[in-house]
Amino acid sequence: MRYLPLTQDDRTEMLAKIGVNHVDELFADVPADKLLRLPVKLPHHQSEMSVERQLTAMSAKNVAAGSVPFFIGGGAYKHHVPASVDHLIQRSEFLTSYTPYQPEIAQGTLQYLFEFQTQVALLTGMDVANASMYDGSTGTGEAVLMAHRITKRKKAILSGGLHPHYTEVVRTLSKMCGDEIEANPADVFAAEDIISQIDAMTSCVVVQNPDVFGNLRDLTPISEACHKHGALLIAVFTEAVSLGAIKSPGEMGADIVVGEGQSIGNALNFGGPYVGLFATRQKYVRQMPGRLCGETVDAEGKRGFVLTLSTREQHIRRDKATSNICTNSGLCCLAFTIHMTLLGEAGLRKLAKINHANAVLLSEMLGRIKGVDVLNKTFFNEFTVRLEGKNAYAVVEKLSSMGVLAGVPYSRLAPKTGHDDLLIIANTEVNTHEDRAKFAAALREIL
Repeated sequence: MRYLPLTQDDRTEMLAKIGVNHVDELFADVPADKLLRLPVKLPHHQSEMSVERQLTAMSAKNVAAGSVPFFIGGGAYKHHVPASVDHLIQRSEFLTSYTPYQPEIAQGTLQYLFEFQTQVALLTGMDVANASMYDGSTGTGEAVLMAHRITKRKKAILSGGLHPHYTEVVRTLSKMCGDEIEANPADVFAAEDIISQIDAMTSCVVVQNPDVFGNLRDLTPISEACHKHGALLIAVFTEAVSLGAIKSPGEMGADIVVGEGQSIGNALNFGGPYVGLFATRQKYVRQMPGRLCGETVDAEGKRGFVLTLSTREQHIRRDKATSNICTNSGLCCLAFTIHMTLLGEAGLRKLAKINHANAVLLSEMLGRIKGVDVLNKTFFNEFTVRLEGKNAYAVVEKLSSMGVLAGVPYSRLAPKTGHDDLLIIANTEVNTHEDRAKFAAALREIL
């Protein structure tokens, strides 16, 4: 039995209504050489039990993140998420709600988004935050477009420490707008002289902190140079927990702060859904993409919440919209806010200290192994090692077969860049001393 319930008569009637003779005519705009001549090679239909059995066998080939020592980061991090977070977000009033098209009716949704914005603004040291983006990478692309609108310039300079996937997203969005992108080569040691590149044509400079290699940077000199030339500094982060330990981007003079919020409240998934954090200065609020929830009082003087600013195309603005892709990842926002509320400021700072301490211990253990060179002078919970004379991808595969998920080869993030010996390693609060010892012993054996 086909999954689609339409009969041939139904399809014929629909095509006639549209005004075409055959379904293939609906794909006339697709180049002929891109169309498949034969059906995709897939097995014939099977019973539900057979499909379940086959997919279960396939999934068993995966190594689950929680089943072995796990040191993978590179933009998505394994942290402990309290069971209460998952329990609360599965309540039907949260789980089934999405974008509030009649927002003032959904006071509960507006209130938790208001709390979310407050938390993000405090974390980033900025005046105002929106009700989130898709994820950190698309948020970074939106930040660059926002800077172009503010400065009326079209050139963005991207640091070599920016996550390569974020760089590619910015390239993609900018290409469609005809903007100029100057992306620096990989900056393993955070030694690039990005200040010298800033000129009167520069719209913004995009710098990640901690960067993709784990290096910590002082953004203050870059911020001062940007402002001297009338450009904006966009500060990016992929590890939200780091904001519990390091100086906030706002304190270092950033104009727009954007990053990935997955670390807090949201478990690892195969690419998502995640949640993008976006904050800026008050004077730029009307150019900020997304939506902004505000607090007010009703006719009786009672506290209430409203959708104060909505700049997306779905809210009637059409060509005046500042963004066309800014959904608010509502359930992930809620998970972030619940987890952050459970932690509080003291809890977040303690969690950050544990992360840093664990990473220091691991870097010292690995640094004593012959053939391993720890490259970072400073880092939070992620650092990069050079495996002398070895291909990091091959080493990671061997370690996986030994029951250790050892990290992310930089070549996986940026192929064909000549850094095949670099391995990015993250160590969060979930790793024990035994996990670190197993990693070090297995790596020593391989090398």
